[in-house]
Amino acid sequence: MKQLLLGDEAIALGALHAGLSGVYAYPGTPSTEITEFIQNSPLAKQRRVHSRWCTNEKTAMEAALGMSYAGKRALVCMKHVGMNVCADAFVNSAITGVNGGLVVLAADDPSMHSSQNEQDSRFYGKFALIPIFEPSNQQEAYDMMAKAFELSERLKEPVLFRVVTRLAHSRAAVETGEAREENKMVPSTDQWVLLPGIARKKYAALLDKQPAMEAEAAASTFNRVEKNSGNTGIIACGIAYNYVKEALGNSGNILKISQYPLPVEAIKQLAAENESILVVEDGQPVVEQDVKALVGAGYRVEGRLTGVLPRTGELTPDNVAAALGKPSAVIYDAAKSLAGRPPQLCQGCGHRDVYGALVNIIEEYPDARVFGDIGCYTLGALPPFKALSSCVDMGASITMAKGASDAGLRPSIAVIGDSTFTHSGMTGLLDAINDNSPITVIISDNLTTGMTGGQDSAGTNKFEAICLGLGMDPAHLHVVNPLPKNIPAIAQLIRDEIAYEGVSVIIPRRECVQTAARHAREKAKAQKA
Repeated sequence: MKQLLLGDEAIALGALHAGLSGVYAYPGTPSTEITEFIQNSPLAKQRRVHSRWCTNEKTAMEAALGMSYAGKRALVCMKHVGMNVCADAFVNSAITGVNGGLVVLAADDPSMHSSQNEQDSRFYGKFALIPIFEPSNQQEAYDMMAKAFELSERLKEPVLFRVVTRLAHSRAAVETGEAREENKMVPSTDQWVLLPGIARKKYAALLDKQPAMEAEAAASTFNRVEKNSGNTGIIACGIAYNYVKEALGNSGNILKISQYPLPVEAIKQLAAENESILVVEDGQPVVEQDVKALVGAGYRVEGRLTGVLPRTGELTPDNVAAALGKPSAVIYDAAKSLAGRPPQLCQGCGHRDVYGALVNIIEEYPDARVFGDIGCYTLGALPPFKALSSCVDMGASITMAKGASDAGLRPSIAVIGDSTFTHSGMTGLLDAINDNSPITVIISDNLTTGMTGGQDSAGTNKFEAICLGLGMDPAHLHVVNPLPKNIPAIAQLIRDEIAYEGVSVIIPRRECVQTAARHAREKAKAQKA
């Protein structure tokens, strides 16, 4: 059966057809649609596949590891920066090993379309010493899922599955097959207790598996050699293979790589048969560095490190064609001449009213700083508000405000969203409460995870209880409704709490205008039915 699918949808369907029992994820572009597809899948509903959003990527990784321990197949999904959040559990899962198949999906974002950095998740796979899959198209994304789960169970190791934005969010026809049955629940009988004495043995066992992983990659149908013409060897990784083929057609000597560890012998053979090698990979020069080490300093290897391809940003048919010395049939980069359309907060958004109150107050305090966080409210850093002094990573607003106040900065204000607060802001607030730090924390609550499309937020209707449970003084915990008519009162409340020499929390709560409109449509539709 053929279906027109996004790369994310092909991954999700491939996982379901591979016998998935649970997907664990925190929403983050470009990975979000994988979990949403599974949540809406009739097959997933019929099988009761677990698909509820997790509080953060670490809890997702750990829950998936628990499902694997019980013998069932689990998928973990996140964007690349989420790999930093789950790194502790992820790296250690390679040492515990797995029981049921465990696939960790990392969606990288070259060019930072919606991200803070361009990090390449393949480094994490290499660091953990586990196999990596990197599909070049939607069909491979679907097909690889079954292979990834099968390999995970055969090697008893997690598998990293890396995609990039361009593949995740583009569509293609995909030939799909039948759904495999889920695994039976058979809990692991092995020890997953990483006490040092056990961990040393398990780490040695992981190292012993490396030759088997290398042999799997060398024999993989997803890696192949195409010998044609010329004296330059080309290594094309993942989606980059498409750009190379678009520029060269059926010419060129190409080694396509979509499964790792690197096929060492194939690379050495390519080097022996060509005068130089061009490495084309979307992301950081992970393979280019390894190839340089493999072939030696005297052999010419080109790529992002040498400037033949851009050092930053995603690959395009244009820059790959230029690197190959070929003219591009269509100038895709021409879109850069269009007028910029910077993002902005929606009209009617509660965050706007929060910032409307805040910016006027900041002007009253010359030394005031507002520490921001990750979410749609980060747009408060842009005109017309220009309110934020920082936005580093999820949860950093509260801890940075605390650190600045420890240094003597007054007033020190943190702005964090509801989903981000439960993701990684709660521990920072506990630190501030324990130190009674003189900071004002604004948890701007729009009752959803707004930036990524309105997914459920883990702490909805629980924030007051969470803050009180952490030890907040009830006298300095306030919930307000950020409507224009209430702004003068909210502004005065912020002033009063800035004057307080301790931790204060203000929760402006109003539903996101986008989810409110959607809920209204759903209610009207239900009433008509």
